[in-house]
Amino acid sequence: MASPSLERREKGAGKSEFRNQKPKPENQDESELLTVPDGWKEPAFSKEDNPRGLLEESSFATLFPKYREAYLKECWPLVQKALNEHHVNATLDLIEGSMTVCTTKKTFDPYIIIRARDLIKLLARSVSFEQAVRILQDDVACDIIKIGSLVRNKERFVKRRQRLIGPKGSTLKVRKVVLDTMKNIHPIYNIKSLMIKRELAKDSELRSQSWERFLPQFKHKNVNKRKEPKKKTVKKEYTPFPPPQPESQIDKELASGEYFLKANQKKRQKMEAIKAKQAEAISKKQEERNKAFIPPKEKPIVKPKEASTETKIDVASIKEKVKKAKNKKLGALTAEEIALKMEADEKKKKKKK
Repeated sequence: MASPSLERREKGAGKSEFRNQKPKPENQDESELLTVPDGWKEPAFSKEDNPRGLLEESSFATLFPKYREAYLKECWPLVQKALNEHHVNATLDLIEGSMTVCTTKKTFDPYIIIRARDLIKLLARSVSFEQAVRILQDDVACDIIKIGSLVRNKERFVKRRQRLIGPKGSTLKVRKVVLDTMKNIHPIYNIKSLMIKRELAKDSELRSQSWERFLPQFKHKNVNKRKEPKKKTVKKEYTPFPPPQPESQIDKELASGEYFLKANQKKRQKMEAIKAKQAEAISKKQEERNKAFIPPKEKPIVKPKEASTETKIDVASIKEKVKKAKNKKLGALTAEEIALKMEADEKKKKKKK
């Protein structure tokens, strides 16, 4: 927390600003005071605003996880350089795993220590130095939202957190969108209303009016179905009579006759039962061991069948056919075809005569 001296300085700075304010003219319209002119920026806080500096030293410290140690070692000279411009000292303790920032005698801005605190918090939460150093600017602010305790179910938490992560690991930067997402309201609805608000803000006539009629109204629909249990318990039929009382050990001994036996006889029976169980266990183990020595069943050898005389190939006839095919010219007729052709020609001649 900030020291009480810092609070006093902030109050003192507020008083000095109040003294320097100009009196409001009587004829000025109040609606003009509510609107900020386009392109206006608040002047930067300089040494002339607080020439005497701060009365006491203020400091903040924060811890960082072990996996951030290597990155912080590399970028720490850049962190010190950025803070030295505002006359703020920064120390990195690798033994305790902490970062500390504190003001000096030359520090003139009372709020810069708060921005330096936010800088080391962002660095401890895996934000890169290039993005975290922007918090030192007057028109930049940060908000750390703890969403770990908002959803109890781990699976739902992971799904809803995934909706917040944008392209290249960038996250949504509006607190209401983040909190509504963890309440199972999709961020697209809030983003759509933000886009409408941005367009309405450009219109000078609508700036002072209510925007509710332009914003979309989304109804929340609970579509989650109740998960059915894996083991369904079947309810028994109702009976006015109570369930029968279970038998006690004495009742069981009376029914079996063990109750009337002597102590020696009972011990003998117990020993016999134990020995019988041991014998069964030994026999089972022996059977399992003997399975490794039992040879597997061999497959019967199938003898190749002798080729029958009917299916034998006549090699000599095949050779003769091949020879005839070689001797025959391409497109030449066989002897049978030539004889049939000659007979057909003779018949034609006879008909002509």
